[in-house]
Amino acid sequence: MNTRAVPNVVLITGTSSGIGLHAAVAAAVAGHTVVATMRNLEGARALRDAAATARVSLDIRRLDVTEPDSVTRVVAETTERYGRLDALINNAGSGRVGTIENETVDDVRAVMEVNFFGVVAVTRAALPHLRNTRGRLISVSSVGGMIGQPFNEAYCAAKFAVEGFMESLAPVAATAGVSVTVVEPGAVASSFVANVGRDLTEGGPAGDPYAAPLAAYLARAASSFSAAQSAQSAGEVLAGLLDGDRPAFRVQTSDGARRFVAAKLADLDGSAVQAMTAAWLA
Repeated sequence: MNTRAVPNVVLITGTSSGIGLHAAVAAAVAGHTVVATMRNLEGARALRDAAATARVSLDIRRLDVTEPDSVTRVVAETTERYGRLDALINNAGSGRVGTIENETVDDVRAVMEVNFFGVVAVTRAALPHLRNTRGRLISVSSVGGMIGQPFNEAYCAAKFAVEGFMESLAPVAATAGVSVTVVEPGAVASSFVANVGRDLTEGGPAGDPYAAPLAAYLARAASSFSAAQSAQSAGEVLAGLLDGDRPAFRVQTSDGARRFVAAKLADLDGSAVQAMTAAWLA
């Protein structure tokens, strides 16, 4: 990142709500020039209100990470307007609760398109500009990118893919001066829960062989989100990675997320994680 003789220019995806909204505002408060993007600009009111409350300005643009033309256009417009791009925060994503026997392959593909291929597309478009500024590439993963969670097969697969992609890219990007970081939130109180494709208080359809374990999982999930980290605090962690020393490759946004990820990193044969997640279905 530059030494702030001129403001750092930061592009953030998925800023209509939740972590992305708060990251955009916090980054602007810190003095960055923020291009805040979202799939549907009709959903920009909450972001505009938050920016007004914080007395900062944002450059709000439409960007759908699943549309190649949208990705290339916004990256080009950003660099043309500001002359540089110092950081990209890949935050856009959506959840999905279900198991493959009750899903279609197209359901899984749709989750991968948003959560993985969207990250790949925006990263590819931004990297030439990040090389020019020796900038930062930050992607929001999840603790679900480290630990596969029951009834989250498609979502965790996409986040595992993000982690593998970025872990592989990191040493390559470093040779060109670009730092790569994945950020792993745990449960965060945001509208993300409303986008998992299922009411977390309801079980499966009648006769579903997975109905009982699904009901147990959903009860646990509802409980964990009731005590979740605030989206504001998670967003502030993201914004904080834009300043100071280059961040570590892997960053968690809360103590709970750190403990959860640590369980995986210490579990060489997978038995501890399997025992933990199996207990969620009892």
